Amino acid sequence: MSRPFEPGERVLLVDRRGRRYLVRLEPGGTWHSHGGALPHDLVLGEPEGVVVHSAGGMSFRCFRPRMADFVLKMPRGAQVIYPKDVGAILVEADIFPGARVLEAGTGSGALTLALCRAVGPEGLVVSYELRPDFHERAARNIEAFLGKVPAWLELRQGDVREVAATGDRFDRAVLDLPEPWEVLPALGRALEPGGVLCAYLPTTVQVQELVLALPAGGFEHLETLEVLRRTWHVAERSVRPDHRMVGHTGFLTVARRLAASGSPTGADAVDV
Repeated sequence: MSRPFEPGERVLLVDRRGRRYLVRLEPGGTWHSHGGALPHDLVLGEPEGVVVHSAGGMSFRCFRPRMADFVLKMPRGAQVIYPKDVGAILVEADIFPGARVLEAGTGSGALTLALCRAVGPEGLVVSYELRPDFHERAARNIEAFLGKVPAWLELRQGDVREVAATGDRFDRAVLDLPEPWEVLPALGRALEPGGVLCAYLPTTVQVQELVLALPAGGFEHLETLEVLRRTWHVAERSVRPDHRMVGHTGFLTVARRLAASGSPTGADAVDV
């Protein structure tokens, strides 16, 4: 990552007011803004952190985008899962290197990127997306950020319930679906005993429907939470919360898959 910027890479341009712009670098290319034209050749071959100036005299600091930067700027069909929720999903669903993870739906691919990074080459991510336009958009976004679709990622266009007939088995399942309770029977056949299910839902009505359906579907140890993110303004003469914050984006519901014969509830379990 210490190499100079190369053709085909994306650069994050940050102006003096902290506004961010994501640009794909091409030899001879030009990026246009309200501050004037900025030739790509001013960035190509330069190290990260360099400052360049547009024709109008506007200065930009150049960095490679973090995943959080890319997710918020990338083209999207479906609404992306915000970085604040992605981090919580990785921890609450206990996504680990080498894990076999089932995802549905792929959407624009934001969470898929994070899952691929978390499981690594020894793991597997299988992601289902019902809509072909979202499926294609996600593939392009993943290729744009990672350079190619990783060998340990399978992007499947179709209904996640089809996984029950494949015989595939998974350690974790992450769902971004409007009616996740409808796919619980299929997950019961695909998710290993003790496996973790994590569902992302925007409304309390959906959360209640899912939580009430999970025990009958063979899941226990349920927990629902949301993540609120508040940034702070820090300056020489004042330290205070920013006027705006990223409030509610969605609820996370986490559950554990029981063995086929059942298992003790949390109240009956005994530490040994």
